[in-house]
Amino acid sequence: MGVDGVTTGSNGTATGVAGLVARLGEQLVGRRREIELVVAALAADRHVLIEGPPGTGKSTLLRSVAHELGVGFEFVEGNAELTPARLVGHFDPSRVLADGYDPDVFVDGPLVTALRDGSLLYVEEINRVPEETLNVLVTVMSEREIHVPRLGHVVAAPGFRLVAAMNPFDAVGTARISGAIYDRVCRLAVSYQSADEEQAIAQRAVGALGASALDPVWVGNVVELVRLTRSHPDLRVGSSVRGAIDMCAVAGSLAELRGSSVEMPSVSLDAALLALSGRVRLREGSPRSSEEIITELWGAVFGRSTGDGGDDGEGKAGAPTGATTSP
Repeated sequence: MGVDGVTTGSNGTATGVAGLVARLGEQLVGRRREIELVVAALAADRHVLIEGPPGTGKSTLLRSVAHELGVGFEFVEGNAELTPARLVGHFDPSRVLADGYDPDVFVDGPLVTALRDGSLLYVEEINRVPEETLNVLVTVMSEREIHVPRLGHVVAAPGFRLVAAMNPFDAVGTARISGAIYDRVCRLAVSYQSADEEQAIAQRAVGALGASALDPVWVGNVVELVRLTRSHPDLRVGSSVRGAIDMCAVAGSLAELRGSSVEMPSVSLDAALLALSGRVRLREGSPRSSEEIITELWGAVFGRSTGDGGDDGEGKAGAPTGATTSP
C-alpha cells in the first residue's frame, strides 16, 4: 500500500483501487458512486467534504474508506466548544511550571497528531465549528503545516488529508461554511438512498444486533413509514433510516416482552412512536404534535389506526398522550 492507500504499478497506474471499491461495496449498501468518488479524491491527495442530511451514511462511508486504506483516522466532533486549542493541542500547565515550554510538554491535539502521523483528520459536523477554529484548518489545508507558538512548525507527513461531513446549512445549530473552506475541498453531496437500499440497511443492522429475523414485507412497511415523514407537509425534518432501524429493533423487543408479534398494531404503533416521534421536527405554526403525525402515517402504511378497536390481544398499550389522529 502506498501513502495514498492504493498499490501503484510500475507504469504509475493505481492497481488496487478497483479491489478497494469492491471491498467497500460489500460493507456498504449502495453508494457505489459515492465510494468511487471519495476513494478517487483521497488517492489524488485531496481534502474531502461530504454534505447531506443526518443519517445518510456520511460518517460510515468515511470511516470504512479510512479502514480499508489502512491509514490513521483522527476523529473530531464538530461543535461550538471546539476551540483552536482543543483542535491543535496545548502545553501541560503543570509540566510547564517544572520543565518550561519544552516540546515534550506539548499535548498533541487531533490536528497535530494527524499532521505528524500522516493520518486522515475527520471533522464531523464541520459547519458547527466556530469560525476561529475553521480558520486554523484553512491555513493547514493551504500550507500543509501549522505554526504553534513556543512549539514551532509542524509539517504534514505524507498522507495527511482533511475529511469532513456536514448537515445542510438550515439544520439547527449549523452555520454557513466560508468560501475559503469550499475552495480547498472536493465536495460530495449525498441524499437519502432508495427504499430498497434503506430496507436492506435496516435488515442488516437489526440482524447485527442479534434480533430475530423480521418479515421483509414488514420491514419494507417500516421503511415506507420513515420515508413518508420526509415529505409530510407538517414536518420540517423527517426521520433518517436510523428511525427504521430503531423501530424494527424496538418492535422485536416489545413483541417478545408482550408475548406478541411485531405485526400486532399495538406493538408496531408503540415502536413507531418511540422510535420516530423525537426524530421528526414540526414546522413552525403546526397545530399538531409529532405523535399525531406518526400515528397518522402509521395508519396509512399499516392499514389501520388506533381508533379501529381491533382485538389485539392482551398487553395492548395505549398511545402516549397526544398520539391520536386529528378529527
